[in-house]
Amino acid sequence: MLSDKAAVATVAVKNLESAKKFYEQTLGLPKLMENEEVLTFKSGGSTLFVYRSQYAGTNKATAVTWVTDEVEEIVKTLKSRGVSFEHYDLPNMSRQGDLHVAGTMKAAWFKDPDGNIFSLVTPPDTATRQTGGASAQPAA
Repeated sequence: MLSDKAAVATVAVKNLESAKKFYEQTLGLPKLMENEEVLTFKSGGSTLFVYRSQYAGTNKATAVTWVTDEVEEIVKTLKSRGVSFEHYDLPNMSRQGDLHVAGTMKAAWFKDPDGNIFSLVTPPDTATRQTGGASAQPAA
């Protein structure tokens, strides 16, 4: 029923102006649409739907994950733009600076101005491509 339909990541924010600046300038996402209550951004082949809500930032789990081979480079760029990265104690993962590492899989977590948690993760098949072994699974 839904297997051939596009899914959209949806993120609640308190202040659309702060969100607009963060998503456009800090993350570099092109804005597709804006009105008094909603912003939409393009991210790869996906859409990120950002809306005003009194419940913004209450999710304590990862809200959006970007899958990329460029985790380290993106972390450096985001840090240079003032983004702070979260550090977690996760089983079977070690930390190398802001990166969480498990074999060839790398991940990093950060928050938007409202406290929504986002992650960057290497593709699940990175370990297979690089080592010919079993594929790594993204965390959280």
